[in-house]
Amino acid sequence: MGLRIHFVVDPHGWCCMGLIVFVWLYNFVLIPKIVLFPHYEEGHIPGILIIIFYGIAIFCLVALVRASITDPGRLPENPKIPHGEREFWELCNKCNLMRPKRSHHCSRCGHCVRRMDHHCPWINNCVGEDNHWLFLQLCFYTELLTCYALMFSFFHYYYFLPLKKRNLDLFVVRHELAIMRLAAFMGVTMLVGITGLFYTQLIGIITDTTSIEKMSNCCEEISRPRKPWQQTFSEVFGTRWKILWFIPFRQRQPLRVPYHFANHV
Repeated sequence: MGLRIHFVVDPHGWCCMGLIVFVWLYNFVLIPKIVLFPHYEEGHIPGILIIIFYGIAIFCLVALVRASITDPGRLPENPKIPHGEREFWELCNKCNLMRPKRSHHCSRCGHCVRRMDHHCPWINNCVGEDNHWLFLQLCFYTELLTCYALMFSFFHYYYFLPLKKRNLDLFVVRHELAIMRLAAFMGVTMLVGITGLFYTQLIGIITDTTSIEKMSNCCEEISRPRKPWQQTFSEVFGTRWKILWFIPFRQRQPLRVPYHFANHV
């Protein structure tokens, strides 16, 4: 499946995503400069911890960018409906186009998205069938990066030995306490929000229910086969290889499952 760029023109979404990028840059630049590199130079921590920090940060940024620009599963204006699957399609009452069941019309984007979970202003994009896996990776690596930064901020003041070499001419050294307090505030706020979001996303995948379906309670009325969690996660990530669930650089290939089993609600 080729890479399809999807760009949403939404100033509100741009502001939200810009805030996320600012928080990422703040931690990416200042945490190593104030905490990691000084303690490494004085032998308090091994260099592998710095490499891990940058690795998590890069994976987080790649997942953010790709989740934002990847087509979430926008339906074409004249979709080709296989003859044997017409009963699993329905007419959208907003755009008057045929769509697979479990699709939803996004009022902000103005089109239908396959297996749409929700519209997320923080990535300025819908979360749908083709980018849900990237959104999950973004939640995972954001939480991991936030915990990593908060942990080393705590160790910097309460566990590591005091730094002997401090260049007071540097702005970040003179204003270290204010910078670290702001980083801690943003980190705790981000951690609380992303933990709740990540939890609801995981529960949704395990139960094979989107956020929109939960709000509309449509899944309570219709019985469907219950799939094991390995299969639901494999369908979202497009592979049964669990190690690939954590790699944001690859291309997702949809698993070939029975259409009615994957889309019927």
